[in-house]
Amino acid sequence: MPRAKSVTVIPATRNIFTTLHVAEKMIRRVAAYARVSTDSEEQLSSYEAQINYYTKYIKSRNDWKFVKVYTDEGITATNTKKRDGFKRMIQDALDGKIDLIVTKSVSRFARNTVDTLTTVRKLKEKGIEVYFEKEGIYTLDSKGELLITIMSSLAQEESRSISENVTWGQRKRFADGKVSLPYKQFLGYEKGEDGFPKIVEKEAKIIRLIYRLFLEGKTVSAISTYLTNEKIPTPAGKEKWTTSTVKSILTNEKYKGDALLQKCYTVDFLTKKKKKNNGEIPQYYVKNSHKAIILPEIYDLVQDEMKKRQTSKCGHSSTSPFSSKIVCGECGGFYGSKVWHSNDKYGKIIWQCNAKFKNKEKCKTSHLSEEQIKENFIKAFNNLIENKESIIKDCEEVILSIIDTKTIDDEIIKLEEECKVIVELMKSLIYDNSRKPMNQDEYNQKYNFYTDRYETTKDKLAKTKEKKQELIVRHDKIDAFMNHLKLNDNLLSEFNEKLWYAMVGKVIVDIDGTLHFKFKNEI
Repeated sequence: MPRAKSVTVIPATRNIFTTLHVAEKMIRRVAAYARVSTDSEEQLSSYEAQINYYTKYIKSRNDWKFVKVYTDEGITATNTKKRDGFKRMIQDALDGKIDLIVTKSVSRFARNTVDTLTTVRKLKEKGIEVYFEKEGIYTLDSKGELLITIMSSLAQEESRSISENVTWGQRKRFADGKVSLPYKQFLGYEKGEDGFPKIVEKEAKIIRLIYRLFLEGKTVSAISTYLTNEKIPTPAGKEKWTTSTVKSILTNEKYKGDALLQKCYTVDFLTKKKKKNNGEIPQYYVKNSHKAIILPEIYDLVQDEMKKRQTSKCGHSSTSPFSSKIVCGECGGFYGSKVWHSNDKYGKIIWQCNAKFKNKEKCKTSHLSEEQIKENFIKAFNNLIENKESIIKDCEEVILSIIDTKTIDDEIIKLEEECKVIVELMKSLIYDNSRKPMNQDEYNQKYNFYTDRYETTKDKLAKTKEKKQELIVRHDKIDAFMNHLKLNDNLLSEFNEKLWYAMVGKVIVDIDGTLHFKFKNEI
């Protein structure tokens, strides 16, 4: 007859996580984690209170040994990437310096479920426990992980809700045309008492200088070098200027008193990753939203000049006032400077076509000395002064013809309305397709027809607006030229660099050496 089974329970003698004998009393090394998500005074006082509370709380326990209170100020908890205090604490724990971490709640630890669980499990593998005081959760407890999952998910949804509310508030302000600037790193403005941008005149002078240097022919790179050499601080307070910073200032519409709102948007509330808005969500353009530092016509001239430089096949240089101004009448290339006899007493700078020896047949246009260019400019300018009255009259007549943009404005309104109608037709088609049975071939055919029509109309609208902008820029150039001419009554006796920059569009060199000056009223 078989003997009956007998099972004897052998109780555990060691802790599964600490490997210490169960009867052995363990003094646990305890750290705390405190964090606030904003830099407001109210939050910072809460932050100080958390540090004091946890220091006293840990030290009051005989079975705990105080290690440290790790902290992060003014940092959101939706992810742990930028939380230096948090990361130091986890690393110290994994290095065997901490046995228990005490924190106020799951939401203080992290609002991202994945981050919370990943961190807790990583610590759990090393026998390190986390205690969430508000929820009363010990992570080494059998119920700990389930409770953490539930609490973290709730915290994450709370974060999502807050993020959506903030986003809604921002977009409502944008729709209302309310402008807010990142004042700490935005040169030229500070927040005024009325909440609107207020000009800081000391910084505004730097902005005006940058625009003037650019219109005088300086490249973006040359301007950044100049500002650095002059020890003018950048918007971020640094010593060295970058070309991207200068270009950003030259292309920012806020300096002419307008504001394009919602240039970028947050893709994911957890990662806080931002993306440039390429039409995914609405944008709002507010005209005259605040006081301008740069006149709108000067801003438009800069945009036009930047566009020309970017599309120019010959490039642009600012090493001399004559760079990118003198054009070969035979091949259309720019003249560049060359040094002759650089190693002897006969050394001098001459200007010749950059493509002179690049083609099979070299250009027949002759080289020029700087003295020749200056003398010819003086003659051409004095000729303007002598015929000043008739030239100003011609300019005024051209300006009057340019000002009349009614035909173009009507065309823009018509094309904008057409775009709206097409969009509504597309919406109606999509709605019908989702509500009732439709032949999908016919649906796709109609949808593609509307899409093609919309793209064609949109392209035509963009070109019409561009045409209007070109007229505005031409108007501003002629107006600026005319104003300079009105201010000058005396004939020139010597070369004036400022007048050269202000008046000359380009100089064409003929094969016979004749210089034809194209002043800015002719462009």
